[in-house]
Amino acid sequence: MANRDFFRRLGLADEVAAPAITKLGAKLKQPRNLRRALLALGPIVVLAGGLFAYTTGGRYVSTDNAYVHAGKLTVATDVSGIVADVAVKESQKVEKGQVLFTLDQEPFRIALAGAEANLGTVRNQLVTMQATYRQKLAQVAQAKTDVAFYETSFQRQQDLLKRGVSAQATYDQAGHDLDAARERVTMAQNDAAATLAQLGGNVDAPIEQNPNYLAAQAQVDKAKRDLTRTTVLAPIPGIVTNVDALQVGEYLPAAQPAFSLVSSADVWIEANPKESDLTYLKEGASAVVTIDAYPGREWKAKVTSVAPATGTEFSVLPAQNATGNWVKVVQRVPIRLAVHMPADAPSLRTGMSATVEIDTGHQRSIADLFGSAKSMVGM
Repeated sequence: MANRDFFRRLGLADEVAAPAITKLGAKLKQPRNLRRALLALGPIVVLAGGLFAYTTGGRYVSTDNAYVHAGKLTVATDVSGIVADVAVKESQKVEKGQVLFTLDQEPFRIALAGAEANLGTVRNQLVTMQATYRQKLAQVAQAKTDVAFYETSFQRQQDLLKRGVSAQATYDQAGHDLDAARERVTMAQNDAAATLAQLGGNVDAPIEQNPNYLAAQAQVDKAKRDLTRTTVLAPIPGIVTNVDALQVGEYLPAAQPAFSLVSSADVWIEANPKESDLTYLKEGASAVVTIDAYPGREWKAKVTSVAPATGTEFSVLPAQNATGNWVKVVQRVPIRLAVHMPADAPSLRTGMSATVEIDTGHQRSIADLFGSAKSMVGM
């Protein structure tokens, strides 16, 4: 009514005032309707948000007790020598097969030349033995021919002695000659057998199969290998460290560590989540890793293994819980994650701190919610 009087004072007719009053009233009612709608939808939104949080809760396991690890090895060689050159510098990135350092090769070249000369000597000796064996076979054949001759002569002297034509001394000499011929056959056969044994039992076998030749060849192969080992190559790609510990001119004994090589290919994350977070965590679960040194950058990862025991089980002095002042402490179980390294990703240094978020894939259901509610009220 007041609105109508307002329009009348302005000199407006009722025909004009009535529609204006209706529109003004509708505008005044709109905020009230909005508040009512918000009051009605608010609880629904809160309930929906709560249900979403419940169903997705427990799916992701997150921990900042995680660190970067990489394969590490000690660079060494199994030959001793004087360091001739160091081809890398501290913290230099190297590829597999790249030269790291070399030893003085001159002593090893001399040793190789000596081994090759010895191999040639052994070959010549074996060739000579083959010829000697054939010569001894000829001697055996000649000795057997002599035996046949002396047997005939002895038989003749025996017949003549029976007829009284030959003297006893002649007969005795014929017997002595026969025995000597037989002895020469035995000696020749023994010499031939000894030579054949040195030839490996087969005079026609290739010299390269003879044991003596194989032993000499092994010495040559070892000398070649030792010469090759004077040049030390990177067995894996990575970054060298503690290179300054090796200096040119120093004597490096065999198997003594020269410096270290940290792998750039074999990199993983070791995380230590709480034991209560392992309910649904399994091998193969995907994860997202962030490194403290590179904020805003994420790496994809995958759980590759879950330790069979907590970290305390592997300590030098395991905890003793059978005491009167025992306090329960949540244990942590080490897990390992393989990291996918994009080509443009920055280098991960071993020991860097990381944060890991693992997707277990587990989702709660509404039935679980009602089950929890029933257990709380004791139904």
